[in-house]
Amino acid sequence: MTDLYQTQRAMRNMRRAAMQRGVIAILDVGTSKIACLILRFDGEARLRETDGVGPMAGQSQFRIIGAATTRSRGVRFGEITQMNETERAIRTAVQAAQKMANVRVDHVIASFSGAEPRSYGLAGDIDLADSVVTEQDVARVLAACDVPDLGHDREVLHAQPVNFALDHRTGLGDPRGQIGNRLACDMHLVSVDGSVIQNLLYAIRRCDLELAGIASSAYVSAISSLVEDEQELGAACIDMGGGSTGVSIFMKKHMIFADSVRMGGDHVTSDISKGLQIPLTTAERIKSRHGGLIATGMDDREMIEIGGDSGDWEKDRRRISRTELIGIMRPRVEEILEETRARLDAAGFDSLPSQQIVLTGGASQIPGLDGLAARILGQRVRLGRPLRVQGLPQAATGPAFASAVGLCLFAAHPQDEWWDFEIPAERYPARSLRRAIRWFKDNW
Repeated sequence: MTDLYQTQRAMRNMRRAAMQRGVIAILDVGTSKIACLILRFDGEARLRETDGVGPMAGQSQFRIIGAATTRSRGVRFGEITQMNETERAIRTAVQAAQKMANVRVDHVIASFSGAEPRSYGLAGDIDLADSVVTEQDVARVLAACDVPDLGHDREVLHAQPVNFALDHRTGLGDPRGQIGNRLACDMHLVSVDGSVIQNLLYAIRRCDLELAGIASSAYVSAISSLVEDEQELGAACIDMGGGSTGVSIFMKKHMIFADSVRMGGDHVTSDISKGLQIPLTTAERIKSRHGGLIATGMDDREMIEIGGDSGDWEKDRRRISRTELIGIMRPRVEEILEETRARLDAAGFDSLPSQQIVLTGGASQIPGLDGLAARILGQRVRLGRPLRVQGLPQAATGPAFASAVGLCLFAAHPQDEWWDFEIPAERYPARSLRRAIRWFKDNW
């Protein structure tokens, strides 16, 4: 725990240094693609970089000056399985983006999915020595939060104060400078499988780059896809990627729950490939051109040429109806949504005042998904696209780029985390576990 605290602090300092120089790269390492965006910050943005406990601000003044994507290699379920392949793919994406931007970058901020995230709601409180809350008091109250035993080889990925209470007043974003006697804090902590982070760190270092920040793609996808009132009133973001589906819940502009389902769009492609006995590339093409989830009478008559080059004329001229294709795709998508529903139920999503659900990520583009999701997840479902950011190429504005765009916003204006304060990093006994939504029931 202490090592990671120091690593995260070092990464924050690197990020500040990179912003001073004005350019930083964003790297979204996914199962189906690796995206690299290069951001240039103007002078104003660097001056406005303030230290605040408060939630995220709007888009800082940055422009995307380089962008590239490449097919991901050596990544399964959002985790690196073949180091050499992944390293080559990262190099390809970063070099292409650098070429377009005509700059060299040394620092990257990366996001990844998978790694079995677990959410914890922690609470701590202290008596104030002086009646005015200082920076040290905030550090002390964060240190007073009971950190549970996270288990073997688990690392803290995010640890954000989501609510402060001063005496009887709760719901404070930043208590500094306010007067009171007792300061309490609620913190949301996300732990992940440590080896996944170490592999990512290693792959990036092998590409002669320094890691200046790391985030879960479930978190950054929500930052770019949830509009302001959804982040404020409560919403869940379901980021459907190739190898995994990220689940995050936001409330009062803070992430209060994160989880992931180890299934995504690639599993649908794989089902088509097995069901029709065709190569994965053909299955992917058929899925994106003709796929769907809700069959109508018309679909019985719409025939899809499968094509092939096996040399067997009969086999290569096979055709199937769109209804058959939907019959293969739908069970897997239902399974992904049912799993997601189970994660939301476990988090107590039903008890939030607003139950908006936003679907994003590349696999959310399957026609009919919103209708099916509304039936399985709850009535209020919409498809989310990432916010428009300056300089973003037209090809990168779709839902598949939600986490890459969110990572830009995270890089420009990260929320305060535990390691932004001088905290005595001892280990605390476990007392609270998975209380991620408890305090919202109590406080709002």
